[in-house]
Amino acid sequence: MTVVRTSNTPIPVAQRVDRFTYAIRNIVAEAQRVEATGKRVRYLNIGDPVAFGFHTPLHLVETVERAMRDGHNGYGPSAGLAPAREAVAAEYTTRGFPVGADRVFLTAGTSEGIELALTAMVDADGEVLVPMPTYPLYTAVLAKIGARARFYRTDPARGWMPDLDHLASLITPATRVLVVIDPNNPTGAVYSTSTRRALVELADRHGIAMLADEVYGDLGYEGPVPPIGSLEPDAPIISFSSLSKAYLAPGWRAGWMAVGRSPRLDAVAGAIRKLADGRLCSTVPMQYAVTAALTGDRSHQASFRAALKERAVITADALNAMRGVTCVAPAGAFYAMPQVSLPPGRTDEEYVLALLRETGVLCVYGSGFGLPPADGYLRIVFLAPPAQLREIYSLMADFTGQYLRT
Repeated sequence: MTVVRTSNTPIPVAQRVDRFTYAIRNIVAEAQRVEATGKRVRYLNIGDPVAFGFHTPLHLVETVERAMRDGHNGYGPSAGLAPAREAVAAEYTTRGFPVGADRVFLTAGTSEGIELALTAMVDADGEVLVPMPTYPLYTAVLAKIGARARFYRTDPARGWMPDLDHLASLITPATRVLVVIDPNNPTGAVYSTSTRRALVELADRHGIAMLADEVYGDLGYEGPVPPIGSLEPDAPIISFSSLSKAYLAPGWRAGWMAVGRSPRLDAVAGAIRKLADGRLCSTVPMQYAVTAALTGDRSHQASFRAALKERAVITADALNAMRGVTCVAPAGAFYAMPQVSLPPGRTDEEYVLALLRETGVLCVYGSGFGLPPADGYLRIVFLAPPAQLREIYSLMADFTGQYLRT
């Protein structure tokens, strides 16, 4: 059969795609072009511990393998397997945020949980308060659902703590959700108890739901950070976490959300359940690992935290020793957000691209996280071994000294 083409008009793309950006991965295309010239690229853009030699705990791998061999490869319940939901609920309850298993949903990583929650709670033209700098997933999801991000400042002079007065000034009748990322990506901050309490009180007082992104909760250098909901278990809080970071299994896309016990969230829990039904289920064999992770051996976390703390000290010391660079020392996770004193007229993206092309060091420009391009911020993932980090920062120091003289 011969098909007669009647038009060469391109098939249109939805307008929402123009609003969708994700700098963390978008910059990889340029890195691949640099690699094609034969230059080695050091990828410091994505927070994947496995890519830097950290290993998923063996008992979790064995649990997933056993689940697959035992035939657990079909669909599961939309909300997740009952034992995994019960393990998540018990974990939160033990940590001071009592949640029933019926309020727990297993998701394809924290990212899917966040998208389900925002879709369930925010209509087109609704407003969501997100920190600046922010993790770009939030702005990407809001672009998809037609909602608006309102950015509240965090202050590097105070360890990247939220500016509570500025946050309060942004609340309007259209505000639906407050996003809190603690421990923080992209800054590595861990919020003080007084700041956390003030955030809970503000959201509770204004009748705003809080999305608590707590995927790095076990990676505070001084020990696990309690769920923010433990400060007020009856506040309208939804917490998110996963196996990706603290359990070193990002590729498994095994996450969860816990909807707080507040009756004000009853309708939200029902809406999330309805949306979860529509996407069938998250990966079933990996849900068995959720139970194993939360009820089994976690000894790897102490050594992982120690390794991260060592790398954080190396990173902050090296960056602060560079000409024209300052950096707030991280307190958790594996990110740092230094600031480069750019020459007038230059942008953070120009600096990051020049650094990549000259040295092969790949970071992410701060404007990809919502910061002004002229401010000169960038995010560094410091999961590489200490010796490699020292080599990378030496390259960066030499380059930056030259760049700031031009």
